[in-house]
Amino acid sequence: MSELFDFDLFVIGAGSGGVRAARMAASKGNRVAIAEASALGGTCVNLGCIPKKLFVYASQFPELFATSQGYGWNLGLSTTFDWNRLRDNKTAEIQRLNRIYQRLLDTSGATVLQGKAGIEAPQQVAVNGTTYSAKTILIATGGWPYIPEFPGSDLAITSNDMFYLEQLPKTAIIVGGGYIAVEFAGILNGLGVETHLIYRGSQLLKAFDSEVVSWVHQAMLDKGVTIHLETEVTRIDKHDNGLKVTLGNNQVITSDIALYATGRKANTTGLGLENTAIQLNNNGSIAVDSHFKTAEPSIYALGDVIDRVQLTPVAIREAMHLIEHLYGETSHTISYQNIPTAVFSQPELATVGLTEQQAEQQFSAIQVYQSDFKPLLNTLGNSADRIFIKLIVDKHSDRVVGCHMVGDHASEIIQGVAIAIKAGATKADFDATIGIHPSTAEELVTLV
Repeated sequence: MSELFDFDLFVIGAGSGGVRAARMAASKGNRVAIAEASALGGTCVNLGCIPKKLFVYASQFPELFATSQGYGWNLGLSTTFDWNRLRDNKTAEIQRLNRIYQRLLDTSGATVLQGKAGIEAPQQVAVNGTTYSAKTILIATGGWPYIPEFPGSDLAITSNDMFYLEQLPKTAIIVGGGYIAVEFAGILNGLGVETHLIYRGSQLLKAFDSEVVSWVHQAMLDKGVTIHLETEVTRIDKHDNGLKVTLGNNQVITSDIALYATGRKANTTGLGLENTAIQLNNNGSIAVDSHFKTAEPSIYALGDVIDRVQLTPVAIREAMHLIEHLYGETSHTISYQNIPTAVFSQPELATVGLTEQQAEQQFSAIQVYQSDFKPLLNTLGNSADRIFIKLIVDKHSDRVVGCHMVGDHASEIIQGVAIAIKAGATKADFDATIGIHPSTAEELVTLV
């Protein structure tokens, strides 16, 4: 610590990574400040993971109601959905989480500054007209939804807006092929909205195993989502009944909303990076080394703003690594291999490790084990949903190098499998494990 500065560490951005870094640094006796221009918790808590998952839950109830009838339940004729109640209950929960983040920071001893922070010099940050000096500055400002410019682009909305809509639309167009677009397509469709998903590419979720994606794609079609591939929006116009959206093939769709989920960009606007030696990558994210140091020696950055892996747990792990690097004795670097991830689509997709395509490129020979089956719940529930599980094995070492699943509870199951794959488990280890019966997960240890 140095008394020459107001703070030992000044964190810009109170999202998952920033808050974890501030708390850990303060717990080690450092004088820490953290500035946030919006609500505490960042994208994940306020405009991402948490509210989105709450909406996913809400949208799954119609299918659960239908399934329950096969189990003897009789539903009343007055079943209705209240969008305002969902939206407002979600907001109340987010506000509760905001208060928890405030309490955690206060308890840690960090100073919380509410306001937009700007870097005035390599070791100076201004907030609300006051300039503070800091030995080290950490940028953890995350990302922000991006809408490309085209005729009528100002009429489109982003995922940020979806959580505060005044009313549930009757029809919706979603543009994009990534997890945000696919998830909102499932949410809106599940809530009874006529939903069109438009993507310029030939396959949704292009970063995932293509066979697994085909299962999600077909299930979305079966559930009523209209998917337009290799298609782009050329213009949006106001219409008496909402919006008139013109596609590249000259097809016109009338819709209440047009949600653009075509990507996110590093949130660096107004940070004052021009007052530093910080360098940016081609996509506008901040360039850092293996220990998250920028080209300016006193400034570090982590999380979505560096665009390595845009996941909340990754930002938290990066924060933990950085604080140990700055104030501990660690010299190791973070491995970004075998990070489990999920798409809360309907049906749910979860994965860890290599896709089949990646494994074929990396190993001389692989073995693929897979299974698809109707889960026990649906045997009486009369649902057409099935579960698909895929295990990829390096034939030479017998090591399991990838696992992919589509279906109920995929994220919960894959989280456990991720531990085994991270530990280097072999197919023989999986085979030697006794399953839990009856369960979906037992399929993983009976694949032949």
